[in-house]
Formats: sequence, C-alpha cells, structure tokens
Amino acid sequence: MDKYEKVIELAKRRGFLWNSFELYGGAAGFYDYGPLGSTLKRRIEQIWRELYVIHEGFMEIETPTIGIEDVFVASGHVGGFSDPLCECKKCGEAFRADHLVDNIVEVADALSNTELDKIIKDNDIRCPECGGDLGDAYEFNLMFETAIGPGGGRPGYMRPETAQGMFVNFQRLLKFYRDKLPFGATQIGKSYRNEISPRQGVIRLREFTQAEAEIFIDPRDKTHPNIERFANTPLNLYSHKGQKRGTVEQITIGDALEQGTIAHEFLAYHIALTNHFLQRVGISPEHLRFRQHKKDEMAHYAIDCWDAEIETDRFGWIEVVGIADRSDYDLNAHAKTSKTELSAYIEYDEPKMVTSFVVKPNMGKLGPAFKGKAKAVADALKALTQEELEQDEITVIADGEEFVVSSDLVEFAEETVKVSGETVVPHVIEPSFGIDRILYCTMEHAFNEEMVPTQEGKEGKEPEEESRIVFKLQSEVAPVQIAVLPLMTKSELITPAKDIVALIRDRGLLVSYDDSGTIGSRYRRNDAIRTPYSITIDYESLDDKSVTIRDRDSLNQVRTPIEGIENVIYSLVYEGKEFKTAGTPVQ
Repeated sequence: MDKYEKVIELAKRRGFLWNSFELYGGAAGFYDYGPLGSTLKRRIEQIWRELYVIHEGFMEIETPTIGIEDVFVASGHVGGFSDPLCECKKCGEAFRADHLVDNIVEVADALSNTELDKIIKDNDIRCPECGGDLGDAYEFNLMFETAIGPGGGRPGYMRPETAQGMFVNFQRLLKFYRDKLPFGATQIGKSYRNEISPRQGVIRLREFTQAEAEIFIDPRDKTHPNIERFANTPLNLYSHKGQKRGTVEQITIGDALEQGTIAHEFLAYHIALTNHFLQRVGISPEHLRFRQHKKDEMAHYAIDCWDAEIETDRFGWIEVVGIADRSDYDLNAHAKTSKTELSAYIEYDEPKMVTSFVVKPNMGKLGPAFKGKAKAVADALKALTQEELEQDEITVIADGEEFVVSSDLVEFAEETVKVSGETVVPHVIEPSFGIDRILYCTMEHAFNEEMVPTQEGKEGKEPEEESRIVFKLQSEVAPVQIAVLPLMTKSELITPAKDIVALIRDRGLLVSYDDSGTIGSRYRRNDAIRTPYSITIDYESLDDKSVTIRDRDSLNQVRTPIEGIENVIYSLVYEGKEFKTAGTPVQ
C-alpha cells in the first residue's frame, strides 16, 4: 500500500473524503467531502480569502455555474477546449492519449494528435485495461452541454472555469473600483470538466472547486508597489532554461526579476504570494516548485505563465496553481463577440500636448463621388492608420460594402491638442487555484507514521513504543482545533469539561468532546484526524483549577489554569504562540 492509498483509506475512515453516489456504485470523477473534509476545505478557502480579498483588496463576486453559449464562444472554449482521446479497439475503454505517453515525453499535452499517434505506435503502447490495440487520437470537448429552458431551450454549458464570470462583468467592476487601475476580482466556486478518464482520485475530478483572481492592470506599467515584501523570498524555479538542463534553481524573487527569468514585477509578486499561501496551508517547500510554460505549450496570447507544482508520492509533480499574464486577450475576445468596448480611460498626472496625424475627407468631392454613402466612407477613412492612408488608392469597408477612394479625395493635417488621458485595454494577471488538489496535497504532506512511547518500561527496561498514524496539519487548517477529554466518565469531571467546551466555542474555535475509551485511545483518535491540541481534565483539576494541554506533534504537555484557557488555545492556533509558553511543563 503506497502513501496515496494510506491517505485515502484514512480519509474515508475518518470522514474526510467519500466516493460520491456510493449507494449506487459510485461514478468516476466525483467525491463527497465528509464532516472533517468539508471543514478542512473551508479553512483552506478562508486563508485564500484572507490573502486575496482582505489583504490584496480584490473583492469577491459570485456568478452562475451555467453560462450561455455566447460567453464560451468568445472565450474559445466551444471551439478549442478539448483533450486528445483514444479508444481501445477491443474493450472500448477511453483514455487521454497524452497521459498514455507522459512517461516518455516531458510535456505530452503540447503534442499534436499525429505526434501522439506516432509515439503510441512506436512504443507499442496498448490498452491499460485489456492490452488491446488503441485507435487514433481525436479531440474530445470537455464541457458539459445543457439546454436553458424547455423545448430544447437556449444552448448553455456548465462553466469549465470561474474566470469568464469575472471577465463579462468587467464594466461593472471598473465602475465599482471608480475607474481606477489596477483592480481585481475574486471568485471561489464549482467548475465542471467532462474528463475522459478520471482515474486519479481527487487529483482529476469532473466537478471541482476553483479559487481564481482576475487582476486588471495598466499594460504600460507592470511594476508592483509591494514587490519588496517578497524580494528576498527564495523559490524553487523550473524555468525554460532549467527544463532544458533538467535542473530546478532556488533563487530569490529579486534575482529572478533582475535576470529576466520572470517577465515583470506584477507576475513575480503573485508567484511569491502563491508560494506563501501554499506553505501556510501546509505544503512542504522542498516538494514545491514553480514551472515556467515552454514556448510550445504557452497560449499564443500569453506573455508569461508559471504553474505551481507539488510533488506527490504516486502521481509525481502535479499542477495545483496556474499564474499567468494573459495580456488583453480575454477583454478583446469578449469585446469582439459582444460588440461592446471593454476598456479603461487612464488620466495622466498632468495633461500632455500631443501632435497627431488627422484625416480630413474632402466632403465636397466625396459627396458627388459616393452620394448617399459619402458619410459612411468618410467615417471609415477616419478610422484608418496613417500607413493605410499613404496609398494612391485607399480601400475601405463602409456599411458592409467595399469602396476604393482616390487619395486626392482626402486631405491630411497635423494637429496639436491637449490630452488629459488615454484609453487602454487592461491586461489580466490570473492566479488560478485548484482547491481539491491542494487539499489532497496538504493531507499527503501532513501524513506521518511513527513510533511513539506508550509508558515507562519497568525494571530498567526501555520505554515501550507503539505505532501511530497522524496528520501533522498546520493548526489553522486543522478541521478540529482542540479536543476536550475528561480523564474518566465521571460526572464530577464531565461537567467542568463541558464548561470548557462552551468557553472555547464562544472564542470561535471548533472543539470536539470525547469521553469514549481510554485516554490513550482518545489521543490516537484525535491525532489521526489532525487535532493539534488536546485538553485533559483530571481529578487534580477539581482542586487546582488547571488542566493539561497536550501538543499533537511533540507529545509534550503543559499545565494551564482553566481561567483564560480559551485565549491560550486561540493564541496557539492562530497567533503562533509557542507551546512551551502555554503553561508549566509536565515532566
């Protein structure tokens, strides 16, 4: 049993993850979050909100999970959101063709279907299920299609990402932020992709949770005012050059910018912020890297793209976050399809005198030449560039017709005017987080099997040991943050124990009460579900009004007064209080 199996088995047993629709045999690509799993997920999302919504000031919106067809035509999803599929000629099972060859080539998803077919044939790759021959690869669109309304209705799709809901609200958001750049919007919600063969548990789902920020910036200025916050932060960067050499470089953000490894400050800042978030929720830094997209895999419109990748025991390096400079592609695409200008007017600090080339159509000559179309032709001429106008014959489209205009019907002039600003189409910086994958990786990185002492040995023997399985999660993401355990099920201990539970709950912490079994079995049970601290109420507590707090990771214990216990626990969980300062050490 590898670590993945151990993590999933424990997650199912303890109420973190369950197969969806288990009563009816389940369905690949769907998982339910149990009581502890849904709490862990909310805690991860809350830390993300704290960083992006509160600290960065990118307000959160909520948009429908079903979108009309026009939205996804504009975004390119209807025409190009697909994966290469190949089917077994013998058993009919379907597989992602690029996944079948990803142990042969490093970036399989950048290959064409023809290239995939050749690799499959040259390496005699056969059906993983029955060993049969595989058919040729073809494109399979990943969107779930639906109809909005009865009788066939209006075509619609389950959204494959949350981003489009923010792009189509650009005008509203611009007004909300008082027409000032940069600004950002965030959204956490469900997205849907009809994956071909989701055989990787929670790593590849058909319904999943995304946390995305769309940050609209001035394309002329991609510096970041707070870049110094992360200038000395070391990151594991797997750049273009590093991938050619096969080496990951540990380098600071400041040095990566100076060397030109990362395109600009705004992108670098959000790579560093992603690093901060992932480590805060419990991702081990030595198993975290940022891989730069190669030229042959990066979207044609993108300026620079990086993926945060986490190393896992079974699946190797998996992408959990994408951070990209998407240029002005998204706003231009929606502007073209909706026939609506999506731009921002940027005022200069001081007005500028600007000399420009001005077209002055000679209406006295255009009128007789083009009669009723003269005004439309004149307007079309004004929209042309200087280079286009410097021809003997100028071709324009007006009212859907093509007209050829002689250059002697057009006059040119230079004008100098005072300009107070200019209109720009903002560029978009997009950090996109896969919450389900991040959650699984926090579980795997926190998973530990270790031997711990049970009791002191007798007659000079070594202390006895036993095995325990524990998720060493960060305190602030642990589903249950504190367990309260009366030493025995006696009313004189149960009553003060439940009073302590009430105190801690009033402080806003999630606390469990457990009086079932021996104190040792209760410790192990709470260790397994990642509870970082346990409070034991014993008979001494009745006399000295104090309790024992046990630390999950070190197994150390301190004695602490009951009065103010809720504040001590809060400080341990959220304020980084050192455990040894929480009370008097117990020997």
